[in-house]
Amino acid sequence: MSDFLLRGTGVALVTPFKKDESIDWDALKTLVNHCVDGNLDYLVIQGTTGESPAITPEEKERMVDFIADLAAGKLPLVLGIGGNNTYHVEHMLQHTNLDRIDAVLSVCPHYNKPNQQGIINHYRRVADASPKPIVLYNVPGRTGVNMSVDTQLTLANHPNIIATKEASGDLEQMMTIIQNKPDNFELISGDDSLTFPIMAIGGIGVTSVIAQLIPKNFSNMVNACLDGDFEKGRELHYKCLGLCRAIFADGSPGGIKHLLAKIDICSTQLRMPLANVNQDTQELLDAEWACFIP
Repeated sequence: MSDFLLRGTGVALVTPFKKDESIDWDALKTLVNHCVDGNLDYLVIQGTTGESPAITPEEKERMVDFIADLAAGKLPLVLGIGGNNTYHVEHMLQHTNLDRIDAVLSVCPHYNKPNQQGIINHYRRVADASPKPIVLYNVPGRTGVNMSVDTQLTLANHPNIIATKEASGDLEQMMTIIQNKPDNFELISGDDSLTFPIMAIGGIGVTSVIAQLIPKNFSNMVNACLDGDFEKGRELHYKCLGLCRAIFADGSPGGIKHLLAKIDICSTQLRMPLANVNQDTQELLDAEWACFIP
């Protein structure tokens, strides 16, 4: 467990934008340095939180190089490459320079709503094509389809699939996966609010959104759980829980960007079709942030 590549706290980075919706590279540098200095364990580039559907291939390529230059030798890097066109995902894996990437996060195909055999066929094709280890990403709230226990355990036996990022919210499903998985396959929390209970049942860590706002606080909770100190982990979990809930109250990454703006990391700007959080959510976020600050 101790040498697992993605053990601990990873961060799904936002993509900072200027008012004209162009990428704010200075803000991205500030964010990456904030995370590197925050006791975190890895960074995820161009996941859902990074607004990946709205980022051009050219921007993604530049972003990988930009972040790799900042984090080289400091933190492992995970790149999001997924989609609902298996052949396009395969093409991207074969034609993207992954030399500075340690693993690939690949989301379950969305919109098409494949059956479980279709999901298995997709991921086997993706894993065979990838020169880097694959992390499954099960997030039925976004994809419209849940990867079943049997599907994930079947894929866990593929030599190039090393973990699942589980954001189904189904703890019983996760327990069954953890109970029956092979030793070289791990389960990672994909939900900030459920990270503590997921680690209590055997999860190895989290790919977090909130940790780019409060990296040391959230990673301290995760590390306490990894050390078996669940009393300390529980205390830190409840300290962070209000913020974890609030940032998703009106869509993500609008919530986290609202709070990152408060600590001068980046602006609240999003790319369409996303829009800023509504006034009620802004007030909720401000209230939770005020309660969190010592």
